[in-house]
Amino acid sequence: MTRVVMSQIRKTFGESIALEDFSIIFEPGDLVCLLGPSGCGKTTALRILAGFENADSGSVTVNGEDITRVPVSKRHFGMVFQDYSLFPNMTSRENIDFGLKAQKRSSAQRTEIIDRMLFITALEDQADKFPHQMSGGQKQRVALARAIATEPNLLLLDEPLSALDAKVRESLRDEIRRLQKEIGVTTVFVTHDQDEALAIADQVGVMSRGRLEQIASPRDLYEHPVNPFVASFIGSINRFVAIAGDQGMWGVLNRWVMSDRPSVLGDTAVLGIRPEELAVDVAGDGNARITDISFLGPVTRVSVEFADHATSQNPEVIADLMSAECARLSVGDKVQVRVRDDVTSAIMMSKPESEAFTESESIVHVN
Repeated sequence: MTRVVMSQIRKTFGESIALEDFSIIFEPGDLVCLLGPSGCGKTTALRILAGFENADSGSVTVNGEDITRVPVSKRHFGMVFQDYSLFPNMTSRENIDFGLKAQKRSSAQRTEIIDRMLFITALEDQADKFPHQMSGGQKQRVALARAIATEPNLLLLDEPLSALDAKVRESLRDEIRRLQKEIGVTTVFVTHDQDEALAIADQVGVMSRGRLEQIASPRDLYEHPVNPFVASFIGSINRFVAIAGDQGMWGVLNRWVMSDRPSVLGDTAVLGIRPEELAVDVAGDGNARITDISFLGPVTRVSVEFADHATSQNPEVIADLMSAECARLSVGDKVQVRVRDDVTSAIMMSKPESEAFTESESIVHVN
C-alpha cells in the first residue's frame, strides 16, 4: 500500500495564492476526501499530487521517495475526472484495455483483468458499447474501471460524481467505496459535497483559502470542529448569543452551559447548536414561532423565528426532529425552543471579549 506526504506546498497563479503552507498525509489504504468551497485550492492540490501542476515550493513523497518533479507518466497514479474523459471511439472493454496495453501486459493478462473490472463494476452488459450509448453513471464506472485496472499506487478522483443526478450519485459513491476497500488502493477524492465526503471517507480534509483547516474522521470533524469555519461548513449550525455567568458558565436558551475555561461575568459569545440538538415544544408563552415545516422522510425540519431577535444570530433557526414527533406542530404555532437534555457539548463560534483562546480550543460543555 502507498503512503503519500504533501509537505509545505505553496502554489500561486500570478498574484493569486492557490495553496499556502499546505501539508497533509494520506495513510496507506485510506480514502481521503479533500472538501471545501469553490476556489479553496482542493483541485490544485490534486493536480500537484498528480503531476499536472508544479508547486512553487514544498515536496511530495510516496513511501518516502521524493516525486515532486517526477512527470505524470512516471508516477503510476490512476485518475478519474469529472467529465469521464473516455475515448469516444473505443468500447468499454477497449477503454479499460488502454492503460494495460501501455503497460505491455500480455493478451491473456489483459483479458483476465478486463473481465474482472467489468464484473466488479457491474458493466458486463456494457462491455461492447461506446460511451455515447451509455448513461452518465455507466460511463463513470468505465472511467473508474480503467483507472484501477492498471493497479495504480494512488487513485485520484476529481469530483467524479458532480455531473450525475442525485440517485445515481448516491449509488455510485457507495460503489466507489466498496471497490476502494476491495482493492485496497490509497485514494484521494476531491469534492465540494459534504454529504458525499462524510458518507465514504476514512478522513476528510476541510480546506479554505488554500489552507488545510482540519483533517479528521467524519464523526470527529462534525462533533469536534477546530474552528467556526469548519463548524459552519460541515452540516448546518445555529448561532445563539450566550451570556457569561460565574465560574465559566454561559447562559443560552434558558439553560446554563459550562465552558472549560474561566469567563468574565457579563461577557458575551456566540455558541453553535446543531439542528438535531434542539427540541421544540408547543407552548403558548414560548420563545419562538414556527415559520416553516419541511417533511424529509424520517426527519422533519422545523424553522422558527425568535420573538427576541437578539437571542439568535440566524434570521431563522432550524431544528431537525423525528417526523413521528411533529404531528402536533403547525406553521404559526408558538413554541419553546431548547437544547435537548441529552446534548453534552456545544461549539463556541466566537471568542469572549475578555479572553483570547485559540479557535482549536473552542468547545463548551452543556451542564
